[in-house]
Amino acid sequence: MAVAAGAKGRIPFREYRTWYRLTGTPGRGRPTVVVVHGGPGSTHDYLIGLSSLSDDGWPVVHYDQLGNGGSTHLPDAGADFWTVGLFLEELDNLLRHLGVADDYVLVGQSWGGMLAARHAADRPAGLRGLVIANSPASYPLWRQEMEVLRAALPPGVDATLRAHEAAGTTHTEEYTEAVKVFNDRHVCRVQPPPAYVASVMETANDPTVYHTMNGPSEFHVVGTLKDWSVEDRLPDIAVPTLVLSGRHDEATPATVRPFRERIPDVRWEILEESSHMPHLEEPELFHAMLLDFLKSLDGRRCDG
Repeated sequence: MAVAAGAKGRIPFREYRTWYRLTGTPGRGRPTVVVVHGGPGSTHDYLIGLSSLSDDGWPVVHYDQLGNGGSTHLPDAGADFWTVGLFLEELDNLLRHLGVADDYVLVGQSWGGMLAARHAADRPAGLRGLVIANSPASYPLWRQEMEVLRAALPPGVDATLRAHEAAGTTHTEEYTEAVKVFNDRHVCRVQPPPAYVASVMETANDPTVYHTMNGPSEFHVVGTLKDWSVEDRLPDIAVPTLVLSGRHDEATPATVRPFRERIPDVRWEILEESSHMPHLEEPELFHAMLLDFLKSLDGRRCDG
């Protein structure tokens, strides 16, 4: 069914609910941009700025993945519940329910980019384009590169982190402060805006998904995703793809390169002054790159 412009609410998914927000009006000649947030276990808030794409004619859908934000929370669900398949099914359900499954573009950030790539690899008929922002192609590559980034932290920081990880005391203030040193270098290099803080607080209030699938921090990945990769499915992606990353990104070039090497129709752009959040660190340039890509899809539709 079609959803009215400006709608927001919670749609049924299994016996749960997925929160969404629509900005703009679908069905007016341009595909709907569906934003897939990171984490896993974050919320849409830190990506809310992408709603401005509606000013240029692209309707935008944000949603909170199950377990966080405005969607159903399940703090007692076991590790076997929180699977990639669950979130792929939730995304499919969202597209169908909002009536945009026949004409849409996915913009996935971090974990959301991996999820979007895996969705695209199944070649859904209505997918027109794909944006993968600040995402690794595999968690084994991510974990390998985390060792490189940790080794380059100021003296004593990594030793503090490892001592708490070994002791199981990653909830302490000392560990949190050491994590901040890493995050200020490789996650967000500008004073975090309110939207970013909102997502961080939402994750902290219910870390079930993040801790289960990822682990206690970005660089100590011990959750159920630690061996997951989309590398083998990348050649199956059949739509134009834009890959974005930051020069100082925790998603280092080594983790991103498989997207460029394996996706048939792909362009990779690096934002020189950014780390993991270029939409917040270099918002004007990020927006311009995104608009340029979306306009190129218009041209392909006209040619076709």
